[in-house]
Amino acid sequence: MKRENYIKWDEYFMGIALLSAMRSKDPNTQVGACIVNEEKKIIGVGYNGLPIGCSDDEYPWKREGEFLNTKYPFVCHAELNAILNSTKSLKGCTIYVALFPCHECSKAIIQSGIKELVYLSDKYSGTESNIASKRMLKSAGVKFRQLKSEIEKIELFFTCKDH
Repeated sequence: MKRENYIKWDEYFMGIALLSAMRSKDPNTQVGACIVNEEKKIIGVGYNGLPIGCSDDEYPWKREGEFLNTKYPFVCHAELNAILNSTKSLKGCTIYVALFPCHECSKAIIQSGIKELVYLSDKYSGTESNIASKRMLKSAGVKFRQLKSEIEKIELFFTCKDH
């Protein structure tokens, strides 16, 4: 008889996005993304961070102040990193993200051919960036939905356990 309490596909892929977010060096916001093709195979993951070759210690992580003294001109968002890190065509894929994407990431999602977006939080709902994102996604026919899970948390153990 098979085990009954296994996680669903949406929870599994969102879990990968959340685990990816834990790689972010950003002290305030950690976002992860996981791209899955129609065969339920992961073909790209990413998290918010600096571009390759830019030291995490040489760039600012502040949220406020003069533009060039903040993280905003330098950090790549998780969605863009997942798209750039992808190993195959993204046409028809689904992207799982912890946070509803900004308007810039939504452009990249649309342009890449991704057809579905699954997100956890929409904490910036109603902002101009969020409104623009939703308008573009709808126009381009990209479906989006908030994941409503019955799971509150998943624990990972790196110690040997009997299974």
